[in-house]
Amino acid sequence: MRRIEVGRAGEPGHYTVTVGAHLLAGLSVPERHVALIHPADLPRAFVAQVQAALNPAVTVEVPARDDCKTLGVLSGVLSRLAAANIPRDGAVVGLGGGAATDLAGFAAASYLRGVAFYTLPTTLLGMVDAAVGGKTGVNLPEGKNLVGAFWPPRAVWCDTGTLATLPDTVFREGAAEAFKHGLISDPSLLARVLNPEFRPGGALLEATVADAIAVKAGVVTRDLTERGERAYLNFGHTLAHALEAVTHHSVSHGDAVGYGLHYAARLSRALGGEDLTAHTRAFLRWQQPSPLPALTYDDVAPFMARDKKADADGVRFVLLRALADPYLTRVPDHVLRTEFTGWQADLAELDLAALELSAALHNPAPT
Repeated sequence: MRRIEVGRAGEPGHYTVTVGAHLLAGLSVPERHVALIHPADLPRAFVAQVQAALNPAVTVEVPARDDCKTLGVLSGVLSRLAAANIPRDGAVVGLGGGAATDLAGFAAASYLRGVAFYTLPTTLLGMVDAAVGGKTGVNLPEGKNLVGAFWPPRAVWCDTGTLATLPDTVFREGAAEAFKHGLISDPSLLARVLNPEFRPGGALLEATVADAIAVKAGVVTRDLTERGERAYLNFGHTLAHALEAVTHHSVSHGDAVGYGLHYAARLSRALGGEDLTAHTRAFLRWQQPSPLPALTYDDVAPFMARDKKADADGVRFVLLRALADPYLTRVPDHVLRTEFTGWQADLAELDLAALELSAALHNPAPT
């Protein structure tokens, strides 16, 4: 079992992330009135274990994956908390993947202007990224995570046994964030993520998950509200979030990040950085993300312009001078266009061919 501290002990916002097996059944929290929020596709055994441990006053089931991250679902969750009379000294517990814990955290931040929040991620993506750092929120049709709040959890429990229930494709989606942490901070993660022993039950699982979390924990401790260094955690995410938005989330976050890492590596090289595209190509070969629709640069550019790293002067990208040496910069539009074309050619070479463009791609997203 590993424990990673986020924040500084004794200061507001400090909490511990515990990584290990068989954690769900032994949970306890000091709050007496608890609301449990989980996605509809979560194995019932996990829900039952947490209910037995915490005896929640109300259990709220929400749609699976990004379908839960809407203002409409958030409104319904808040109404359920109010109907259950969850008090100011109560707590919200988010159980499930990153989307569900993002929603649960925003509900905790919003209800009664803020109640205690605990996170129980059950996916690799949730463990190494979404559950750590205090970012909560929902999506809008106009883009990813455009509404939310910084609301750190009181504790995070990562039960690695839950990963054994994931389809292999979902596990590989989550690996994109661990691989990203290797690129921006801890290069030892690169080989470990691609090692056959990095799998549910594998010899490298727990230590690799814990070390990937430690990268994010260190960054968040130094920069909670993304005023500087925390932006580096968004390496590859400017295109990734655009791909999610333009496809109405038919492309998963983890797959989109895999694609985005390679685009960011190409941009880094184009602006004079070390050529790290061999690493991102190797990851894409291993991940085998779901195919993209046939997109043009003009399809994704408006969504990249809404990226949260944008300021009054436009969009900024996280790039790499070398492994573990990230920086934030603007990229000329002609470079973005040229590298997008080269990125698409690389995907074709890797046999990640584009699907035919769906007519629905240009239709407004459902609300």
